[in-house]
Amino acid sequence: MHSASEQSEAAEPPAPPEHAYPDHWEADVVLRDGGTARVRPITTDDADRLVSFYEQVSDESKYYRFFAPYPRLSAKDVHRFTHHDFVDRVGLAATVGGEFIATVRYDRIDARGLPASAPADEAEVAFLVQDAHQGRGVASALLEHIAAVARERGIRRFAAEVLPANSKMIKVFTDAGYTQKRSFEDGSVRLHLDLEPTDRSLAVQRAREQRAEARSVQRLLTPGSVAVVGAGRAPGGVGRTVLRNLLGAGFTGRVYAVNAALTEETELDGVPAHPSVAAIGAPVDLAVVAVPAERVPEAVADCGEHGVRGLVVLSAGYAESGAAGRERQRALVRQARSYGMRIIGPNAFGIIDTAADVRLNASLAPQMPAAGRIGLFTQSGAIGIALLAGLHRRGAGLSSFISAGNRADVSGNDFLQHWYDDPGTDVVLLYLESIGNPRKFTRLARRTAAVKPVVVVKGARHSGSAPPGHRVPVTRIPHATVSALLRQAGVIRVDTVTELVDAGLLLAAQPLPAGPRVAILGNSESLGLLTYDACLTEGLRPLRPLDLTTAAVPADFRDALAAALADETSDAVVVTAIPWVGEDGATEFGDGEVLAAALREAVASAPAPAKPVVVVHVEMGGLAEALAVATSTRPAAERGAVTPENRSADTPKDPTDRPHPTPAATPAPAPPAPAPAPQATLPEAPTLLPETQVTLPAYPAAERAVRALAEAVRYGQWRRQAAEPGRVPEYEDIDEAGAAALIRDVLAGDHVDAGGVTLDTERAGALLARYGITALPTLPAPTPDAAVAAARRLGYPVALKTTAPHLRHRPDLGGVRLDLASEGQLRTAYAEITEVLGKPEELQPVVQAMVPRGVDTVVRAAIDPAVGAVLSFGLSGAASELLGDTAHRLVPATDRDAAELIRSLRTAPLLFGWRGSAPVDTPALEELLLRVSRLVDDHPEVVAVSLEPVVVAPRGLSVLGATVRLAPPAPRTDLGPRSLPRY
Repeated sequence: MHSASEQSEAAEPPAPPEHAYPDHWEADVVLRDGGTARVRPITTDDADRLVSFYEQVSDESKYYRFFAPYPRLSAKDVHRFTHHDFVDRVGLAATVGGEFIATVRYDRIDARGLPASAPADEAEVAFLVQDAHQGRGVASALLEHIAAVARERGIRRFAAEVLPANSKMIKVFTDAGYTQKRSFEDGSVRLHLDLEPTDRSLAVQRAREQRAEARSVQRLLTPGSVAVVGAGRAPGGVGRTVLRNLLGAGFTGRVYAVNAALTEETELDGVPAHPSVAAIGAPVDLAVVAVPAERVPEAVADCGEHGVRGLVVLSAGYAESGAAGRERQRALVRQARSYGMRIIGPNAFGIIDTAADVRLNASLAPQMPAAGRIGLFTQSGAIGIALLAGLHRRGAGLSSFISAGNRADVSGNDFLQHWYDDPGTDVVLLYLESIGNPRKFTRLARRTAAVKPVVVVKGARHSGSAPPGHRVPVTRIPHATVSALLRQAGVIRVDTVTELVDAGLLLAAQPLPAGPRVAILGNSESLGLLTYDACLTEGLRPLRPLDLTTAAVPADFRDALAAALADETSDAVVVTAIPWVGEDGATEFGDGEVLAAALREAVASAPAPAKPVVVVHVEMGGLAEALAVATSTRPAAERGAVTPENRSADTPKDPTDRPHPTPAATPAPAPPAPAPAPQATLPEAPTLLPETQVTLPAYPAAERAVRALAEAVRYGQWRRQAAEPGRVPEYEDIDEAGAAALIRDVLAGDHVDAGGVTLDTERAGALLARYGITALPTLPAPTPDAAVAAARRLGYPVALKTTAPHLRHRPDLGGVRLDLASEGQLRTAYAEITEVLGKPEELQPVVQAMVPRGVDTVVRAAIDPAVGAVLSFGLSGAASELLGDTAHRLVPATDRDAAELIRSLRTAPLLFGWRGSAPVDTPALEELLLRVSRLVDDHPEVVAVSLEPVVVAPRGLSVLGATVRLAPPAPRTDLGPRSLPRY
């Protein structure tokens, strides 16, 4: 690709002074094939790298770049391409293993296309990608980063000349999503791109991000070959245990053992053993590293230099061990990424993929879980052990399992990207102790939840922090707010790992309920009533329980369940069962298998649409086990899902997953050897029946079954609403340009520091007025005479209020006097307040006109560094604050969000005519919420808005107090170029 600044060196102005090296431009990116590359500015030290890189580029690519044969770079070329001022001339390189694989540069130009400086806002851009790395998405990633750099330096447009035959580079520009113009001049294609992000460019960027990150996870879960680095010669130890587990699971690829202490090639557990990865002499896709932390860098270098694609680092001694460990962890990630590798761990428990064509158990779990449709991610090895055992015991199967340890690189976000379109996963279960990037997690969870359930339990809710070793913004908002925002994104939030399993079992085995109506039937009136009460507690609408009496036999259960499933007045069915003991003391149901068969028969013959069925049992021997058969798979006819048996045929892997033949190893039986790391001894799982077998989740308590069902009901409702998410309304009276000008004037003032500035009452009112929000005037009253003058100006009746910080918005402390209809009443009230509460200069009294009576509410919006802009609503008063009765939504809020925000409060009935009071004007309140949302969304400099109180009357509302805070906007990481978390 041609650059105007290269047409005439004589036209170049004298080099401006160099600026400091912009290290914040450095970034690690995931490429289209799942590998990683480092993007960084090119410096004067890169001359030799640039020459070496250029020598490996084909003559054709060089011709496309310079529009003429250009076999080698001259010394002047090398100088020009490595000396930049980082403002008007910038060059970036993508590197792997420290060597260049691609470069991009821009040169600022004027209207004539000649080199220029600011305020010129256009630049010529040119790329060069090494032929061996073309097709990996390197140029697309570089375009995102060079565009972000250009915007930072005041450049608003890129110009590029491309030969018509260079279709790949033309496609890079046209597919980027930016607003562009194209023309044909002098035998070349001339492109102009506006660099302001658009909805389309953001959508393109996120789609590429999803494909790349999902591919990087798929490479880890579906390797063609695995090397266990640190497999000991003697049985036992972590490395040897993983080797044994790999072989025991029947891994379909090649397996190698690596032990640096070996002096010659031999075998361990029947597989080839080598002193290094280099000695293997064959491609290795995944390495499991199980050596002491001080030896890990050597192992990583060995892997990276010989093309290993990814690492599972089981070794401990990293961020979990203190400051030295954190630095060791950062060095590990930097080293691995420099070779284009991604990492699970360190301090990981391992990964599992149960697909029939993979069967990977690269973990410390001694038994391979059954194949199923649940994807499980956990940040804790101990919790991972417990979840594996619990799911296994209840007959649930997994598609994949990851226990990521310190999640220094690959995190839950990456696996959400993978599971989003993984045909083998229908339900996602996550145990998280921290959410390093809540903004991104919420975005990914919302998208995934739109197609499959995402269930999350969060540990360390009261002591959680950023992931060890990560540089990520830490959220300042309370845990309850984060939970509310996750629920808004469709995430099913549960409180315990038991509830995680309970919900996962139901969602994996049953269809979503169409509504909250629940039929209850069983042979115990008491258990039915407990179930009825539990339904009410969870907000469901239970029907009167059907008591089959203790004389009921399995056929009675079958008939009653069939009738309930055919009844259009219910959306779900709860079956309750207790043992029936005859006069001779024998149980009629035996071990429960007969009852299980009867219930399955009723479900199998039920008419469409299907309803979820859950079973509550009390000491029914064998019932839970019989019902749990194949719980991990929903009936294929109902779900249209890909099953583990047909997965390899129906959804073939990308051919690049198998770069070489992968015959299954035939290991010799491994002697039993204890591993020093904690392991789960999984109970024997029930024998799986054919995939078409109907399965039902069973629970030992009504409360657990109903809680799981209620989560499914709420999720189903969210899914239906997500199909019509609402809209962000447009208001013709909004003056966005006027608000922007006011904000610029304020932030340009000398009194503004890095933390921002709180607007005075007049300016706050003026800014709000630009968005159609009227704040009632408030006049200061430092003396009784000033109060009287203010009242005359506003007109009686008035209110007298104190605004001291300790009394603000606290009418219960006596700092407010209402309905003062005359000068005498006002002076009396002034004297009473100052006598009881303090001097006027301490109380800061104000006078305000009276407004129609109504319900006092609070509307707030704030920018959180991790989550983004959050809109909040609650009723005013100590009681609401004490109960934490505040609702939250992410900005920008839609009309549906505003309506739900108001109605989600526990105190919401006060707005809708509670106990005979008049309903208030909720449409006006919804409009106010939407206007505040627009203000914060349109102007990121508005970091906080508080409207308190907002009195909502039967007709209209009044904003009695307003506080607005401005600050220079923080960079929006979610709108910037794709990059991995920094180290």
